[in-house]
Amino acid sequence: MLKEENASFLPLRRRFLALAGVGCIASTGFWAEGSASAQLTLETLSTHAIKQPNARTPKAFIERAFEMRQLAIDHGDQAYGAVVIRENQIIGQSWSRVIIDNDPTGHAEMSALRDAARRTEQTHLSGATLYSTSHPCNMCEAAASWVGIVSMVHGAQVLDAGAPHTCSG
Repeated sequence: MLKEENASFLPLRRRFLALAGVGCIASTGFWAEGSASAQLTLETLSTHAIKQPNARTPKAFIERAFEMRQLAIDHGDQAYGAVVIRENQIIGQSWSRVIIDNDPTGHAEMSALRDAARRTEQTHLSGATLYSTSHPCNMCEAAASWVGIVSMVHGAQVLDAGAPHTCSG
């Protein structure tokens, strides 16, 4: 019953989330209608090789994170995206999956780390950098530290947040 009720609410929620993100996306210039990322789907991202950007620069990597953010909006989730880079290649990417997977730990950064681990068949991602659309929360930063991420970069301004730290108290 609850799932049926949520299903009828989903298109409205998607429109609301899309409208909420339009100003930010338009002002950053990271999303253009008809871009290649418009054709990306959940299935495409999880089963196919990652298409690498032509330019392997921090700006290109953060642009991919913003493409992931747009996919989150398109799929009715929270507006966050992230990619994991090692040796100048994207080894993992994802958008927020909190709502679509009913997973409170499905943040974009956590999902991108999971994707990178699955694709590389490694649980330790030493030497990798995490690019995300906003500064990672404490949970995501701690996870990044635990898997060996050496640097975090976030936001449209491509801000270097340095090495991740675990929460200590």
